Amino acid sequence: QLQLVESGGGLVQPGGSLRLSCAASGFTLDSHAIAWFRQAPGKEREGVGWISESGGITNYADPVKGRFAISRDNAKNTAYLQMNSLKPGDTAVYYCAALTPLQSLATRLCQTTIWSSQAYTYWGQGTQVTVSS
Repeated sequence: QLQLVESGGGLVQPGGSLRLSCAASGFTLDSHAIAWFRQAPGKEREGVGWISESGGITNYADPVKGRFAISRDNAKNTAYLQMNSLKPGDTAVYYCAALTPLQSLATRLCQTTIWSSQAYTYWGQGTQVTVSS
């Protein structure tokens, strides 16, 4: 069974940091591009970070540029989202998602669809991040 499991969420004060992890089971991540999405109450799900299969290409949504960093360790079958300088507006459930290998190849060449949640085949269950004093 193909599965993604997020961990590392929690409560943090404004200005603090968290590191989220996304562990894959049932398949190897090294042929799958990975994205992190988030969804706040009453809002649509939005992409925040994307990383190619090898980790050589990354992309970030404007609200998190310079604060968040996406990475991966294919040997550990895990992807990460390092979140720094957190703000109350970052409060949301964070999800990791994976593209199929064919989709991953396509997005490596052209990244116009990486923020479309409908493009992703595999999803984790989400982890809550709350930024509050």
